[in-house]
Amino acid sequence: MPRQLNYHSIREIFTRFQTAEASPKGELDHVNAYTLVVAVALSAQATDKGVNKATRELFKIADTPQKMLDLGEDGLIAHIKTIGLYRNKAKNVIKLSRILVEDYDGEVPNSRAALQSLPGVGRKTANVVLNMWWRYPAQAVDTHIFRFGNRSGVAVGKDVVAVERAIEDNIPVDFQLHAHHWMILHGRYTCVARKPKCNACLIRDLCYYEDKTP
Repeated sequence: MPRQLNYHSIREIFTRFQTAEASPKGELDHVNAYTLVVAVALSAQATDKGVNKATRELFKIADTPQKMLDLGEDGLIAHIKTIGLYRNKAKNVIKLSRILVEDYDGEVPNSRAALQSLPGVGRKTANVVLNMWWRYPAQAVDTHIFRFGNRSGVAVGKDVVAVERAIEDNIPVDFQLHAHHWMILHGRYTCVARKPKCNACLIRDLCYYEDKTP
């Protein structure tokens, strides 16, 4: 099991992240809470870039649950067929849109339990929406954050829920709002899976990863 970094090291890491980019942003395009839910649901096993390309025109005509229902499943598929698992995702988007119209007056609920009750919306998606739209310090742990958290010692855990808990327990509260964005961007572009770019890493001296690339 990887070692967990101490408080002072973690505070220094996030101080450096904050200095480099004070207000990191998610990379999924959206115009409101509903389109954010849809975009995050579509991003499972797909790249943000690919999702943005597919939703660019979609969200111009279907930016509310009712408009998505009016578009219909086949109409939705026509926009998202370049995304992996598009048929199943289309079914879920139509189902969640119907639930939002029928049970929530077309509004996206802002509780984790209510969000997770929607088809195709898991804990990670719910946390992304809570964080990005309502600015709640929810921690959405994806593969990038899981890898970076364990590799560096910032947030150690055997599964995503354990890493989420480690982030909440170990990262100082003044960094919690943007913590998951700093980590996902670092994992996506610097602490990559196969050959981490340790020579360009601004926290190299604090990280516990033993097999640092030269």
